[in-house]
Order: sequence, then structure tokens, then C-alpha cells
Amino acid sequence: MENKTKINAEDGKQDLVITREFDLPLELLFKAYVEPEIVEQWMGTKVLLLESKKYGSYQFETTDPTGNKHGFNGVIHDFILNEKITRTFEMENTPFPVWLEYLEFERLSSDTSKLTMHVVYKSAALRDQLLQLPFAQGINWAHNRLQEIVTKLK
Repeated sequence: MENKTKINAEDGKQDLVITREFDLPLELLFKAYVEPEIVEQWMGTKVLLLESKKYGSYQFETTDPTGNKHGFNGVIHDFILNEKITRTFEMENTPFPVWLEYLEFERLSSDTSKLTMHVVYKSAALRDQLLQLPFAQGINWAHNRLQEIVTKLK
């Protein structure tokens, strides 16, 4: 089955663009990124902190199949309701440095919307290293879960 979430990673660049169209109204798609209870469901992670506002921060924790806990955190630099979130993203206790994420939310129709994520890494080599992980499958799986779970909120 084809991934609905598209990743565009040009050779030699330190960024990538992720796009996904959802069969969800814009407001529900945005809500899926800012409401802790919804984030926990579709990301399969525990939300320890989620301050959905400019200068807010977030902290998530997930447990792998062997029981090890992994933390993720960041700071929200820009927040415009139903339009955009600009934030940093850090995977704790890994060799990967912080990266920057620009999330833009777009209304396509009354029942459909689009998410565009522009992600900037410290280097092209780092970006390529992350892409060697099951990154594409993971984000597509998460977005499929988002669609499934948030559809029930309609």
C-alpha cells in the first residue's frame, strides 16, 4: 500500500518537506496537534507537558517494546491557531541534535485539510542518517492513526 504521507528530501540538502492531506476539517487536524489527550492516542506516547502557545514547550515519553523509555521535547516558537506551529524537536539521550519544524495547516475544503511540515536539520548528513531509520513508515503510520482517531471526533 502506498504511503499517503509524502516526504520530499532533495539530495545534499539539510531539510525535508513532509505533506499529508487528511479527510478532516482544518480545526480537527490542528486540534490533533495541540490537545494532549488526542496527541497521546495517535502518537502512541505519553504527554508529560504540552503548552500549545507561543513560547510554550512540550515533553513526550514513549516506551519501546523492551520497556525502555524514550523522551522527546521542544519549544514552541510560533503558534497561530489553525494555521501554524513552529517548534524545535529533540530526541533525548540520542546523538541527534535539535532540529526545527515548521508545521503549516491548510483548509482544502470544509471536510479536508493539508499538513505541510518543513523540517530543518543541522546538516544534510544528519538528515540522511535519520532517513535511514524507519522514518517514512513511522510518520505514515502515525498520520494514519491520526486520521482514524480524529475521524471519530467529528
